[in-house]
Amino acid sequence: MIDLRICIDVPDVDRAIEFYRAAIGLELGRRLGQDMAEMLGAAVPIDLLGKPAGSKATPAAPATRAYTRHWTPVHLDVVVDDVDAAVARAQAAGATLEAGPNDHTWGRMANLADPFGNGLCLIELRGRGYDELVAPGNPAPA
Repeated sequence: MIDLRICIDVPDVDRAIEFYRAAIGLELGRRLGQDMAEMLGAAVPIDLLGKPAGSKATPAAPATRAYTRHWTPVHLDVVVDDVDAAVARAQAAGATLEAGPNDHTWGRMANLADPFGNGLCLIELRGRGYDELVAPGNPAPA
């Protein structure tokens, strides 16, 4: 088994703790110095890393951190029981609703951005969840 952690760069760790607590129900596991917080309550820990805007991830990185809305191919999908209620909580905590909630074969989804520009999807699975994309009785392609 692989030990996985999710890291999210934010400009303000205290504000991020409050957002992820209020928006999706994570709890502060521990502070690891001023610039890192471990949030618990998901299948894996989510680490909030305080990094200033304009800083580089590595010396070789051409881009710098920006906390306006930005696109990245990696984002959080959070499975919730009620997507409408989850969207309301997230917006009250400071998220921006970008699309949805929209209906899909497998359930409902809303696309949001956290207050730091990171993408976040709230997903309510229905029926067989993502298995609804596979014909009943047929296994998913390998």
